[in-house]
Amino acid sequence: MQEELSILIQAQYPLIYLVTSEEERAERAIAAIAQTKANQRRVFLWTVTHGIIEYGQSRQITQHNTVSPEAAIQWVIQQKEPGIYIFKDLHPFIDAPATTRWLRDAIASFKDAQKAIILMSPVQIVPIELEKEVVVLDFLLPDMAELNQVLSQQLEQTKSRRTSTETREKLLRAALGLTKDEAEKVYRKAHVKVGRLTEAEVEIVLSEKKQLIRRNGILEYIEEDETIDSIGGLDELKRWLRQRSNAFTERAREYGLPQPKGMLILGVPGCGKSLIAKTTSRLWGLPLLRLDMGRVYDGSMVGRSEANLRNALKTAESISPAILFIDELDKSFAGSSGSADSDGGTSSRIFGSFLTWMQEKTSPVFVMATANRVERLPGEFLRKGRFDEIFFVDLPTPEERQQIFNIHLSKRRREIGRFDLEQLATVSDGFSGAEIEQAIIAAMYEAFAQDREFTQLDIIASIKSTLPLSRTMTEQVTALRDWARQRARPAAASVAEYQRMEF
Repeated sequence: MQEELSILIQAQYPLIYLVTSEEERAERAIAAIAQTKANQRRVFLWTVTHGIIEYGQSRQITQHNTVSPEAAIQWVIQQKEPGIYIFKDLHPFIDAPATTRWLRDAIASFKDAQKAIILMSPVQIVPIELEKEVVVLDFLLPDMAELNQVLSQQLEQTKSRRTSTETREKLLRAALGLTKDEAEKVYRKAHVKVGRLTEAEVEIVLSEKKQLIRRNGILEYIEEDETIDSIGGLDELKRWLRQRSNAFTERAREYGLPQPKGMLILGVPGCGKSLIAKTTSRLWGLPLLRLDMGRVYDGSMVGRSEANLRNALKTAESISPAILFIDELDKSFAGSSGSADSDGGTSSRIFGSFLTWMQEKTSPVFVMATANRVERLPGEFLRKGRFDEIFFVDLPTPEERQQIFNIHLSKRRREIGRFDLEQLATVSDGFSGAEIEQAIIAAMYEAFAQDREFTQLDIIASIKSTLPLSRTMTEQVTALRDWARQRARPAAASVAEYQRMEF
């Protein structure tokens, strides 16, 4: 990114929008560019609190009457010498007619001049009047080399003994996805808690990193104790996932395999779609980040929602390889096609940005999405190339229901030989995995209230008193099955084998 920024300045691009929350690090990078032979220029900073000051000078040495954006841009236009002018957090003012006009005047006056304005902000807002004039760049989070410098400085400051190459690499990888300041704080915290930076402190760095990811409120770091074997049935889906358990390794790249993009799991509610996504994290040994699309949307400021999504995706990429989990995708993007009337087109822009990212991403971020209502999904999501595979999770077969009863009863009792699993599977025809679990829990409550052990009859009574979703929403389930029969891959091995024989 720094090389690209240097080229743009050298090529006399007049207006550059740098999206970042790391002001100091970005300032140092720009100042370093300004010191090169190709870009010999002075650097000035503008804030709404201090007006324009020269980089490296005291805040007391300010240019008078440059606090307002219009006055500051006018001052920049009047300067004759080459310069780089950084405007911090101009986004709240950029939509004002006067500010937009002054920026356009500045662009016109910069022709054949060694001058450039850099708008630095964590939020990207570009008025339509400036769209053809501005170049937008994302200031990337620190890579391994920069984090290595941070770690070396921390080791030197704390006078810690040198770490092994393997330990150092683990500490650096654990901090990927953090800003430079966040990495410094995390390394300091690890040193304070233990007294030195060794492999044991990797867990401290990772735990703090999880808190920092949770803090943004959009991405959530999920830890799942269950393994994929705790899910009954879905053998075809499990086989597909196990085949790709080493897909992100260097050995897979050397073999010539492309990195998996993602998968979409459609199906009846309560049949284990979300649990499959969570347990895949343990199977593959990758961090699981849940993207809360509801929190992406923020109507408090124009462009805020788009910035939220962009920052979340950048964070996911920075700690890749990772799994990005989006639950109930159908609810997240259901209204994107007609959002112009309801939210000014925000949903459509979010949808478009996400689709573009999925199509063009090169980082090893595997997208796992679930959906219940396929008719609500925009057609663009379902075309080939977005996901590696679309799986359909149907209601469990009798054999799968036996497995599900076995799993849930084994979790609650050591000895389950007194239960007739085949009878329970027959009685629970049409039940989802979640409904089977709740039937067992209801039977346990009934027996607990009577101060006795729950029995087969308690479970059967609980099942018979429950109306499953497959009967209350028969039309929806039937329509989903009809759609998936020709368009999705069955998650159950028995169904997949039957379809192969039929074909």
